[in-house]
Amino acid sequence: AEKFDWVHGVDRLIIAERLSNQRGDDQSALNICLQVNIDGQDSKDGCAPEDVAELVAQISQLPKIKLRGLMVIPAPDNTAAFADAKALFDAVKDQHAHPQDWDTLSMGMSSDLEAAIAAGSTMVRVGTALFGARDYSQKG
Repeated sequence: AEKFDWVHGVDRLIIAERLSNQRGDDQSALNICLQVNIDGQDSKDGCAPEDVAELVAQISQLPKIKLRGLMVIPAPDNTAAFADAKALFDAVKDQHAHPQDWDTLSMGMSSDLEAAIAAGSTMVRVGTALFGARDYSQKG
């Protein structure tokens, strides 16, 4: 937690606690997004949407952590999940100990960034558009 400024994939309180404990006293708070499995995919990590409010209330009180928002990766054909994520993002802001920090909704990738932005995304991940598709055939 000393070598970076952002973590986008926190989905449990214990992970946030460990990150907080490992952050140096001379460092600014670590920015994190709570990863939510917005459409219940078995292949995706993330907390369940119904657990978000409680996790926001707990994590936002940790020292050395700045809980900035949510990160979701819905199924490729499920752009409707972007609206669900935005509604959840708006609904849980009141649970945050520091609601002024709640400003990041990370959703959308190269293939669906337009729909994500239209739904309210403030951060998109565009690696494929920049670097090309991953080549999994070279793994070994």
